[in-house]
Amino acid sequence: MPLDRSALDRAVDELRPALVDLAHRIHQSPELRFEEHKAARWISDLVETHSVHVERQTGGLATAFRASVGRGDGPRIALLAEYDALPEIGHACGHNLIAAGAVGAFLALARNAAELDGTIELIGTPAEEGGGGKVRLLEAKVFEGVDAAMMYHPFDRDLLTHPALASVWLQMAFTGMPSHAAAAPWDGRSALTACLETFHLIDSQRVHFKDGVRVHGFVTNGGQAVNIIVEHAACEFSVRATSLEELERVRAIVERCARGAAMACGVEVAIHARAGYREMNNNLTMAHRFGAALEALGRHAKVDDANVGAGSTDMGDVSQHVPAIHPYLAICDEGESLCHEHRFAACAASERGFDTMIVAAKALARTAADLVEDAELLGQAKREFGLGR
Repeated sequence: MPLDRSALDRAVDELRPALVDLAHRIHQSPELRFEEHKAARWISDLVETHSVHVERQTGGLATAFRASVGRGDGPRIALLAEYDALPEIGHACGHNLIAAGAVGAFLALARNAAELDGTIELIGTPAEEGGGGKVRLLEAKVFEGVDAAMMYHPFDRDLLTHPALASVWLQMAFTGMPSHAAAAPWDGRSALTACLETFHLIDSQRVHFKDGVRVHGFVTNGGQAVNIIVEHAACEFSVRATSLEELERVRAIVERCARGAAMACGVEVAIHARAGYREMNNNLTMAHRFGAALEALGRHAKVDDANVGAGSTDMGDVSQHVPAIHPYLAICDEGESLCHEHRFAACAASERGFDTMIVAAKALARTAADLVEDAELLGQAKREFGLGR
């Protein structure tokens, strides 16, 4: 007998006080990537109060966890929680709402576990903001056997799908020759000049980048003293593109710019690459079913919106391994604020933000139940995933 969707909705509503408290506490105690000890403990403790065992330190990560309910002989559907914050501006990406929404969906399904012909997993995924927690969990085979994965993300509009760009971080360290900047500047070779020229050269190459490419950086070391020709300087760039192939092409251009600047200034440069994220492979079968759940809850989402830019997420890596969705739901008016802004951090602790979190929990629970119960739906999602790859 199919699980009563209204029962799931009621369960989420009954959980609202605990979910709002959880989201508020995480918001008030922002923790950076891989340091989310409080958030991981609070989430795990809440789940365990509902008589569900939580595996902590999943995949060897201190702030990752996993819980599961249902029967092990059916499909496995994963609900993903994020809970890390940003430096200086805290939860300006709304991960506190992501976490509580996933917990709400999971606990609602847990209350009806006896009626599930499959398994629902809650996976706590730390360090989305530049740490690649999901990538490490993939490497640790935490997603092995998972049939589909889903989460939602706060935004300024409701979207069922949105691109996420493939990315890589490049750190560049320049080494020159110091000298007295006033008495003998001709004896020095400036690492800072090479560093700044790298920015100029990259800007000159933007005309050759394909649509959707994003390259942005900042100086991490600009020198040691004003009266010394700079011996050591450094910068870091994020390179993003809509595909892995274009990412590699643009990365090569950026690295050539750094080496060219170093050669022109007579200094040395060392380039260190830090693996970024893969592009998002949005599963339309799952996205449309999530949209149908939203419609039933009185929320109407666009499929996509080409007028808004894209960032990167390690959910993209997950989407390359299993059918996955990463829809967006508004916690403010369109154009009022976007992720990584102070105003967005305030919205992530607002009543509107909490209301959206509750809707997201209900829609995630409904969609997960659909995937467990409807073999044809899950099969279609898997077939689409195979074709998309």
